[in-house]
Amino acid sequence: MKATTLRTFLALHTWVGLVAGMGLFIAFYAGAITVFVHELQGWERPAEATPTRAQGLAGAQVLVDRVLARHPEAGHNFYVTLPGEHGPRPLLYWFDEASARQYRFGMEGGTLRQAPARAGFVEFVYDLHFTAGLPRTFGMYLFGVFCVLYGLALVSGVVIYAPGFFKDLFALRLGRNVKRFWQDAHNVVGMLSLPFHVVFAWSGAVLTIGFVLLAPFQALVYQGRLLEILESDFEVAPHVAPAGEARPMLPVAELVRRAERALPGIAVESLSYHDAGDANAQVALSGALPQRRLNGVGVVALNAATGAVIEALPPAEYPPGMAFLRGLQHLHYGDFGAMAIKWLYFLLGMAGAFLFYSGNLLWIEARRKRREVRQPRRTRVMAALTLGVCLGCVAGVSAVFVAAALLPALAASSVYYAVFFLCLGWALLRRPADAANELLWACALLTAAVPVGGAIGSGDTLFAALVHGHWHRFFIDATALLMAAGFWRMAAAVRRRARAGDPHSVWAKPGAEAAGRGGRETAPR
Repeated sequence: MKATTLRTFLALHTWVGLVAGMGLFIAFYAGAITVFVHELQGWERPAEATPTRAQGLAGAQVLVDRVLARHPEAGHNFYVTLPGEHGPRPLLYWFDEASARQYRFGMEGGTLRQAPARAGFVEFVYDLHFTAGLPRTFGMYLFGVFCVLYGLALVSGVVIYAPGFFKDLFALRLGRNVKRFWQDAHNVVGMLSLPFHVVFAWSGAVLTIGFVLLAPFQALVYQGRLLEILESDFEVAPHVAPAGEARPMLPVAELVRRAERALPGIAVESLSYHDAGDANAQVALSGALPQRRLNGVGVVALNAATGAVIEALPPAEYPPGMAFLRGLQHLHYGDFGAMAIKWLYFLLGMAGAFLFYSGNLLWIEARRKRREVRQPRRTRVMAALTLGVCLGCVAGVSAVFVAAALLPALAASSVYYAVFFLCLGWALLRRPADAANELLWACALLTAAVPVGGAIGSGDTLFAALVHGHWHRFFIDATALLMAAGFWRMAAAVRRRARAGDPHSVWAKPGAEAAGRGGRETAPR
């Protein structure tokens, strides 16, 4: 390949990475954590006993009746999750089109309670993965653009690395040139996790801006009929207009029983109602099937008033569009396998965050003045932004966990943004060498506080969780301690680098002594 072509791809890879890198760092870090979204649901409070199946169905029926009595407008379309993987209590969600707001209801002590939609710390971290902390109204679309740029960075990175692929794939060259070690680590992590990154970039773009990507075809090719054509490919059963005749719906328990009879083996987890109380009311019941495949969720559509089966779809019989979209969702979320798949996705997500962080550090090192103590403003600004955004995200997420355990009434978003902008401002005001050390210490302390806060809030310490078999709490707390130790080691390395590394760097403190070290460089962090 011509040298000019390689330089073009290198420039594309560099600038696309810089434009989208910090937002994608947040997406990967938050996404790695929310792989365990169900395990995190009850982390901040003492474990609640899951009711029996009969009790859960009875509770769901009471919840449906109470919500429809208070908010009959919810009957147009609402969603119910049953006790189990989604939590120990049934929950009901509905979206008010007039106010563009989602509402969430649950039962506490026999009383109907409304909770602010997406206000919990798990929901916030989950949204952080899709929005990078920007308002949801446009943050999701911007993230979709980042995914497209991410795909460009992957393609250009493979083109750059392809000539020496087999020779340098497992090369981690330690020595005097530590920048080369960071470059090797960046390349190895990127190439070995390439299939995951391809799936994530593709699925992320489709799930966030899929309809936007269809817009040109809708307007220019299908004369406005594309969504109408695709509708049958993405719905379990075609929607029927309301009959205008009131008719009571069958109880939740009876609907679940009929779904289990229509699709043997299904473990119903959720119900989606349309036009509740009408003779043509429909309900789609979804649940896992004992099948070893990428998509193991079956769906049964019933008439909610008569219980007549409209459609029963095991995954193998999904229409092409639904099979594609559901498969892409499972690939993106990593919920198609057992706990081993979740841990693999967690590690790959953290490796992805490292990929973008290290990419920014390599850009800074490649553009610094090697024989001048005073560095260009662009390298200092990029160093400050990298530290403030990336480490601010890490510190903010840890602070959200601590606040959720100790002050559950406090909005998770308020805690995160306060910590994030404090870190960003600190990074911009301090020298990069000082800011890196101090912010890494903040990350270490806040992350170490996660199991402490959890123990205070729930009364269940790390060792008590181990003894009592509360594995979700034990592994979350133990992982937080391991990550805190990692941040502490990074802070120590940064301090050592600032004092004894190459003085011609944004990561060096003024007056750093490098004499007698042969100008040896240490890893910039």
